[in-house]
Amino acid sequence: MPIEGENSVSQVADLSPRKTARIAGFFYFTYFITSLIANFFGNFVFVDAPTTLNTIIAHESSFRVGLVISLFSVVFFLLAAWALYVLLKPVNKNLALLFLLLNLGGFVIWCLSTLNLFSSLLLMSGADYLKVFQPDQLQAQAMSFINLYKNGSVIAQIPYGVWLFPLGYLVFKSRFLPKILGILLIADFFAQLIFVIERFLLPTYDVISYPGVAISFIEELSFTSWLLIKGVKDQK
Repeated sequence: MPIEGENSVSQVADLSPRKTARIAGFFYFTYFITSLIANFFGNFVFVDAPTTLNTIIAHESSFRVGLVISLFSVVFFLLAAWALYVLLKPVNKNLALLFLLLNLGGFVIWCLSTLNLFSSLLLMSGADYLKVFQPDQLQAQAMSFINLYKNGSVIAQIPYGVWLFPLGYLVFKSRFLPKILGILLIADFFAQLIFVIERFLLPTYDVISYPGVAISFIEELSFTSWLLIKGVKDQK
């Protein structure tokens, strides 16, 4: 008699490429939306450290909601990478495994850097054991942890950026996805590297990364929409 767990694995393995592509698109789209919602509540992604600190002080509950949503959003991103691995491993299994591991590396770095946000939240919690510090000392420490989070999130963009190159190559080489999507993914790879270099070497010249931000937005919107709506071409 077959085991129930084995039946579940078989059902996943038997998914058609079109269904797998749409699952990947669903996870990617969910990640995209939840990331925007998390920043709306928490103010810790697209803003500077003082703004994040003010959100913790004035709207602690909102910050907590945004932080929890952000944790789930990055899980959806990892699940999207897994679905893309299942979809593209027939093209080249080794490269598909490479981009999945790179995504996992970015996931780990991002989770570790997020601990700094929890630390800043604890410092501003008003707990009794923190009364030995002056309010301005606590705020300075909290600001330091927020800046550590932001630097850690930039470091996470290294594996998160590099994973786009093998992913884009496999999309380009596949016969069931448009080649232009592969080109956009590879272009986004270079955009992410420029972003990391600018943040660490030229932090006062953020205008350098603006074109890359536009490329990333176009790539993510195009790739997600195609996977979610069109799926992949039928193969003989």
